[in-house]
Amino acid sequence: MKRPANADKGGKGPEGPVSPVELVLGIDPGSICCGYGLVRMKKGECLYVSSGRIRMTDGAPLARRLTELFEGLSEVVREFSPQACAVEKIFFAKSVRSALSLGHARGIALLAGAMSGVPVYEYSPLEIKKAVTGYGRAEKSQVQAMIMRLLGLSFSPSTDGADALALALCHLHRQGMP
Repeated sequence: MKRPANADKGGKGPEGPVSPVELVLGIDPGSICCGYGLVRMKKGECLYVSSGRIRMTDGAPLARRLTELFEGLSEVVREFSPQACAVEKIFFAKSVRSALSLGHARGIALLAGAMSGVPVYEYSPLEIKKAVTGYGRAEKSQVQAMIMRLLGLSFSPSTDGADALALALCHLHRQGMP
């Protein structure tokens, strides 16, 4: 299996055929590092498929980083062919400059899914945390621990990967799946 050249390998889960609405790609956008996570619904159970981080070149001009992000996400979409894409909404930024950079990264995440013909959904951090932990103001460590529990992982995904997996689970939960 080929991964984006700029992606950290997060692992791979169960194989098998995917039916039309079972595989969801979660994207946790960032201007330096973007998390992605794929969760498959099979026979009423959520299964881990893959997760990782797409790292952009630190210190590179924004246009270059956004190009790297688009190429990395497009490759993930081509490799796994998800039936839905869930992207985190912006809720907080340390400064106007970081908010703008994050907004650009979100735009690229939305574009990568949309240009691939994958339906794109957006969720707030509160919605995501509530769907995964039952508490909308949960800490990142709590989200990570619940992701491990819910998906039966024997390893701890990166924080970015865990957030992206939480997005995928949130989408499945909002669509009425467990």
